[in-house]
Amino acid sequence: MTWGNRSVLMEFVFLAYPSYPELGALSFLGVSLVYTLIISGNVLIVVAIQTEVRLHTPMYYFLGSLSGVEICYTAVVVPHILANILQSEKTITLLSCATQMVFFIGLGSTDCFLLAVMAYDRYVAICYPLRYPLIMTLTLCVRLVVASVVIGLVLSLQLVAFIFSLPFCQTRGIDHFFCDVPPVMRLVCASSHIHEQSVLVAATLAIAVPFLLIATSYSFIVAAVLKIHSAAGRHRAFSTCSAHLTVVLLQYGCCAFMYLRPSSSYSPKQDQFISLVYTLGTPLLNPLIYTLRNSEMKGAIGRVLTRSCLSQRN
Repeated sequence: MTWGNRSVLMEFVFLAYPSYPELGALSFLGVSLVYTLIISGNVLIVVAIQTEVRLHTPMYYFLGSLSGVEICYTAVVVPHILANILQSEKTITLLSCATQMVFFIGLGSTDCFLLAVMAYDRYVAICYPLRYPLIMTLTLCVRLVVASVVIGLVLSLQLVAFIFSLPFCQTRGIDHFFCDVPPVMRLVCASSHIHEQSVLVAATLAIAVPFLLIATSYSFIVAAVLKIHSAAGRHRAFSTCSAHLTVVLLQYGCCAFMYLRPSSSYSPKQDQFISLVYTLGTPLLNPLIYTLRNSEMKGAIGRVLTRSCLSQRN
């Protein structure tokens, strides 16, 4: 089995894991706890949106889709991180590394496009409230979600195919917890400028373009809200966007730092911390942000938990 002139069974070694057993045990417990909270929080949101009729609106449909993507996004890398913590040999084959990167980058890009879709939804709801039901139909919502997933995965597939077509050095050590673009690119033995620019172009399409769409939507939203004479009306309009804006700033802050920069500023320890923030922190905080800032969602999740407790007692 070969990939170009290399075996797909060629192995990389992850170097970022703690070498002391005590630290490994603490890391395993900590990551397991956070992963359990991520899955629980996002599953609760999906179940609440599916079971509560009042939440069958475009805004909550997109939120449920975002939670579903977050579940898949963390499942791509976190179980592998947990397995590596317990194993003495922290290796991954070339094919497995490429596959992991395709889905990790693809689902991360899907997150960005879904946030842009959610911004568009808020734009239509605030700027065209009377036409909102006619514009944001179920068919359009499904198409926007499917397009977000397809575009994210296609961009990722092209980027990863490009990276893994490059020649790698004899060094097989990845100074990271999983196969991400910056640490893997450090192993490439080729003229770096053109390759670095190619990666930046792909990152721009996946990160900067959705962010530009979000910024454009919110510029129209702000202009429309400022025309509202009632202070209560302005507060109500802005409150429907506050949770989304918080998630956007958190997501894009980490992504822009990791991918929209030259490789000369690469710092392994710093990048390892940032990667843990957007791999574990953002999927954990998203359900909390949307739940704590949304009374309808809090009520729906409370009813789901109540029904679950009652069914267990019976």
